[in-house]
Amino acid sequence: MTIRKKLIEVSIPLEAINAESAKRKQKAPKGYPTAIHKYWAQRPIAACRAVLFAQLVDDPSAWPERFPTEEAQDSERKRLHRLIERLVPWEASNDEAILNEARWEIARSVAWGLGEEPPAPGNGPTILAYLQTKAPPVYDPFSGGGSIPLEAQRLGLRAYGSDLNPVAVLIGKALVEVPPKFAGLPPVNPVSRTQAGRGGTWQGRGAQGLAEDVGYYGRWMRDEAERRIGHLYPDVSLPDGSKATTIAWLWARTVRSPDPAAKGAMVPLVSSFVLSNKEGRKVWVEPVIHSDAPNGWRFEVRSGALSKSDEDRLRKGTKTARGSNFVCVLTGAAIDGAYTKAESIAGRMGTCLMAIVAEGARNRLYMSPTADHETPAALADPTWEPEGNLPDDPRNFWITLYGMKTFASLFTSRQLVALTTFSELVGEARNKLLADAAGGDFKDDQRRLYVGGVGLPAYADAVATYLALVVDRMAFYGASLCGWLPKDNAMGQAMKQQSLAMSWDFAEGNPLGGSSSDIITCLKAVTDCISELTHEIPAIIEQIDACELEYPKNCVISTDPPYYNNFAYADLSDFFYAWMKPNLGFIFPDLFRRIVTPKDAELVATPYRHGGADAAEDFFMKGMEKALKKMRAADSDMPTVIYYAYKQQEQSEIGITSAGWAGFLQAIVTAGFSIDGTWPVRTENPSRSIAQGTNALASSIVLVCRKRTTSAAVVTRTDFLRALKREMPDAINAIRRAGVGPVDMQQSVIGPGMGVFTRYARVLEDDDSTMGVKTALTLINRVWEEIENELDAAFDQPTQVALAWFAAYGFDAKPSGELITLANAKNIPLEALFSSGVFQNLHGRAGLIPRGDLPTGWTPSADKQPTVWECVQHTARVLAAADGGAEAAAALVGQMGRMAADARTLAYRLFEIATKKGWASEALVYNELAEEWPHLEDLVPSGGTAKSGAAAQLSLL
Repeated sequence: MTIRKKLIEVSIPLEAINAESAKRKQKAPKGYPTAIHKYWAQRPIAACRAVLFAQLVDDPSAWPERFPTEEAQDSERKRLHRLIERLVPWEASNDEAILNEARWEIARSVAWGLGEEPPAPGNGPTILAYLQTKAPPVYDPFSGGGSIPLEAQRLGLRAYGSDLNPVAVLIGKALVEVPPKFAGLPPVNPVSRTQAGRGGTWQGRGAQGLAEDVGYYGRWMRDEAERRIGHLYPDVSLPDGSKATTIAWLWARTVRSPDPAAKGAMVPLVSSFVLSNKEGRKVWVEPVIHSDAPNGWRFEVRSGALSKSDEDRLRKGTKTARGSNFVCVLTGAAIDGAYTKAESIAGRMGTCLMAIVAEGARNRLYMSPTADHETPAALADPTWEPEGNLPDDPRNFWITLYGMKTFASLFTSRQLVALTTFSELVGEARNKLLADAAGGDFKDDQRRLYVGGVGLPAYADAVATYLALVVDRMAFYGASLCGWLPKDNAMGQAMKQQSLAMSWDFAEGNPLGGSSSDIITCLKAVTDCISELTHEIPAIIEQIDACELEYPKNCVISTDPPYYNNFAYADLSDFFYAWMKPNLGFIFPDLFRRIVTPKDAELVATPYRHGGADAAEDFFMKGMEKALKKMRAADSDMPTVIYYAYKQQEQSEIGITSAGWAGFLQAIVTAGFSIDGTWPVRTENPSRSIAQGTNALASSIVLVCRKRTTSAAVVTRTDFLRALKREMPDAINAIRRAGVGPVDMQQSVIGPGMGVFTRYARVLEDDDSTMGVKTALTLINRVWEEIENELDAAFDQPTQVALAWFAAYGFDAKPSGELITLANAKNIPLEALFSSGVFQNLHGRAGLIPRGDLPTGWTPSADKQPTVWECVQHTARVLAAADGGAEAAAALVGQMGRMAADARTLAYRLFEIATKKGWASEALVYNELAEEWPHLEDLVPSGGTAKSGAAAQLSLL
C-alpha cells in the first residue's frame, strides 16, 4: 500500500491560521459556535478547519508525475496555502464558493488516490455527494465542545464525535447532530405561520427556521416568567419621579467584625469600590459611617473626578492582601483570612446591597441601595434547588474553603427562584410548541429525538434542548460568583478562569431586564449560533469512553484530548449538569441518567481523586496510552492529528524539558505512532507574548502522527544523531519556506526531529538502555542549534562580525577595541567594516548603524558589495516605514538574488538573540519580517530573482 503524504505533513500557512485564531479569541463574532454553551479549552475553529483540510489534501510531493519538479511542488503548495488563507476567516464559514473550492480539493485527493477523476469544480451538490460516498469520515474521540466535528461537517465530510462527558456530548449534538435533522424546515410558531398564511414565504436555510422557533418560545418563556416572578425584580425610582429598568444589584458579603469596638456589627468584604472607571464617568461606592444605619454604616454611590490616590484607595475596597484578608470599615481592625473562613464555614456570612444598576437613556445609572430593593431579594423562597455536592478540590474549587459545599450554594435564593422558574418553562414551552404546530408539515414519525426521530415530537425536543442551553447560559451569568466589570459596566461570568473562585462582591443580574443573565440576551446568543448552522450533512455525537472505542473503517482521526492536569472537566461540568438534568433528562434520558457527570474513567490527572499527583499522572498516562492504542488500531492509512494543549507556565520549557510535553510524546510513541510534524497553533498576541519574554506562544501543538511500521529498525544513539544531522537541514528550510516565523520555529523543528526518532522501534543508548523522548528532544534541539551555527559561518564576513556584536551589545556603541578584537577573529580589516554600511566609526568608539540612521534609497543592486546584514536591516526599515511598506520591501528582496535566503535565515537568528536578551521590540521586528518574507517573495516585481534564494539556502547546508 502506497502512503501518500498529506499537506499537513509538509507545510501549512501557520501565520494566517494563528492570526485568525488569535483574532477570534480576542473577540468572537456574532454566531460563533463556542457561544452556544460554555466549555473548556476549545480550539479555535480556524485552526480546526485548516488542520482538517491539510490533513485530507495530498501534498504535491505525493504526485511526482503531476508535479515533477521541486519548483512545481512549491508552486502548488503556495496555491493550496492561499486557499487555506481564504478558508480560515470566520467570514468564510458559510461562503459556499470558498467552501466548495476547499471541498473540491479534498475530493480531488480522494479521487486521485482511487485512480479516478474528481467531480467537476464548481458543482457544489455533486462535490458534496462525492465526498459523502467516497471520502473518509472524520472521527474525534474527545469531541468536547464539538469544534472538530463541526468543521468536518462544514467541509462536506461525514462527521463523528464522542466524549465521556454528557455535557460535552450535548453541546456536540446541539452543534452538529440536531441541526441537519431539521435543515430547511420553516418555523412553526404562530407568528410565522400567520405570515405564511398571508402569502409570505420563508427565506431561511439550514437551521434558521429552528432558530426562529427557539427565539419565539424563548420570548414566550420570558413573558410567562415576568408574570410569575416579575414582582421580585422592581424598577428603580429616579430623582425626577420616573422609573428605570434595573439591570443588576451589586452585593457585598459581610461578616461580624472581630473588633469588640465594633459591637458585633456586620461589616462588608469588598474587593473594589469602583463601579465604573470609564473616563468622564467615574462611579464608585463609599462606605459612610452613620449612627442611624443598622450596623453603623451604609453604602452611598458617588460619581465625579478622582485623584490618583483616591482611586487607588477605592480599587482596594476593604481588602488588605490576597485571599480573604480585609479590614473593618468601622474601626480599621484587621480581619484575617482564618477568621473570614471560620465565619463563612460556620454559616455566619451575610450579604448587603452595595449599589443598584439601572438602564439609562444613554448610560448605565448607578443608585445607592434602598430597602425596597433589598426586601424582594430577602423574600424569594425557592421550591427546588440543584442536586450535588462540590468536589473537595482546592485547586479548582476554592469556594469550598468558605462553606459553599453544594451547587445550590452558588446561587442566591432569588437566583434559584428565577432559574427554577425558567427550567419549568422549558417543558411548558415544548408542550406549547406541540399544540401550536399540530397539523404542520412534519414527517410521520412519532419517535423522540434521542432515538433518531425527525417528526414533530423530535422537533419539539430539539427546541426544548436549545431553550435548556439558554437556561444554562443564564446560570453561567446568574450565580453569586459573578463579579461586576467596571471597565465594561457589565456582568462577569461565574468562572473567571477554569475554576470556581470566591467573589466577595458580586453582581446579581435581572433575568428580565437586559443584563448578561437576562433571558433575551442569552437567547440571542444561542439563536445566533443556530442561525449560522446552515449545513445539512448528517453527523453523530455519542457518549463513549475513548479507551473503549471502536472506530469506523477508513476514518480520519483528528482530536484534542484533555491535557493531563489542566482542567477538571467533569467537576466543572457539574455546574451545568445540575441544571441540564431536570431540564433535559426527559429528552436525553441516557445522557442524564446519573446524578452527576461520570468521574472515575475521565482522563484527567486530578490529584484529589487519585490520592496524589504521582498516582494521578500514572492514571492519566496509562489511560491515554490505551486511548492512543485504540487510535493506532483504527483501520486507516491517513495521518492522525492530535492537539496538545499546555499550561501557561510551560511556555518557557515546552519542547525542551517540560515533563507534560515529554510525557505526552512518550505516550504517543509507546502507542505505536511515529510523529511527522509539530505545528504550534497560538491564540495569543505575538507582540504581547514576546514582550513577556517568551518565544513559545502556542496554546496548542498540532501533532501529526503516522502508524509506525512493525518492521521498524533498532538503532544506536550515534545512528540517530547521524540521521538528524542529515535530514533536519532540508526539513528546517522547508518549514521556513512555508512561512513559519521565528517565534514558532522551536516547536516546528521538533516535528522532523521526532519524525526521525519515532521511525525507529528503539534508539539504544551506549549502555543498551532505550532512549526516552525527553533525551531525544534535548538532542533534537542541540542539532538544530548546530545547524544554525553552521549557517552563521556561511554569512559574509561583515555580517558574521555584526552578528557577534549584536549578540554581545545590540546596537550599543562600545570602545573601538572591542570591534578590533572581533575583526581580527574574522580576519577582516577594521576599515572594511566601517565602509561596509554595517558599522559606524565614532572616533574611539564603534557600533552597528541603527536602522533609523541607515541611508534611504539603498538597494542591493546599487551596492557594489552588499551584505546580508544590510539586506535584513534595510528591508525591516522599509517594511515599517510610512513611505515604504510591503511592495517597497519586496522590491529590495527581488534584487537580493541568492542572498535572499541568507537574509531570511539571519532574521531568524536575530530574533533568537533578541528574545534571549529580552529585547522585546527588537525581537518583534525580526519575527514580523521573517513571517512576512514569503509574501514579499510573492510580491517581487517581474524580473526579480528572490525566489531563487531557496537554492542558495540548500547549498549552505
